[in-house]
Amino acid sequence: MPKSLNLHPVVAKLRIFYSKHKRLPTFSEMQGLFGYRSKSSVANLVTRLVERRIVFKDAAGRLAPAPSFACGVKLLGTIQAGFPSPAEEELLDTLTLDEFLIKKPNATYIVKVSGDSMIDEGIKEGDLVLVERGRQALHGDIVIAQVDGQWTMKYFEKKDGKVILRAANKKYPVIVPQKELVIGGVVVANVRKYK
Repeated sequence: MPKSLNLHPVVAKLRIFYSKHKRLPTFSEMQGLFGYRSKSSVANLVTRLVERRIVFKDAAGRLAPAPSFACGVKLLGTIQAGFPSPAEEELLDTLTLDEFLIKKPNATYIVKVSGDSMIDEGIKEGDLVLVERGRQALHGDIVIAQVDGQWTMKYFEKKDGKVILRAANKKYPVIVPQKELVIGGVVVANVRKYK
């Protein structure tokens, strides 16, 4: 296998295989997929993929997709959200939403929003929020919390040495935990699909 091998078509075929089978191919399957005559060529390819952090070997030695394996989307620059300006399109990089939004994959989970208590923060019913477990909640963070047996999403605030939970909607009262407060995680991102 030549050292100058372009990995883009290889990764494209692996992504197609992964989307169909929900796993990466075995060495034998890769041999047929890429038309290699020997498993040593496949082993060299796998080494390159591991070095480039496209795949990794799990504890059982099976290939698994790394975060960069996800389909990247072209990052073309910035857009003015104020006054219009001349459009400049420049390919800056490729970016996956996982790389951009998730810093700690093993500690992150997604929750679907129900209700309008965080509407003034721009979090609407039906949105998905990404929550990071184990992160220290700081004053002003949006948290997922269990308060006296009930789960909610609110601002985490400290007032006069006491923790309060405040909505981003004036029609909801401030919550003062009476017996128990468990922080389930800090909200790190909000995702909304328009169409």
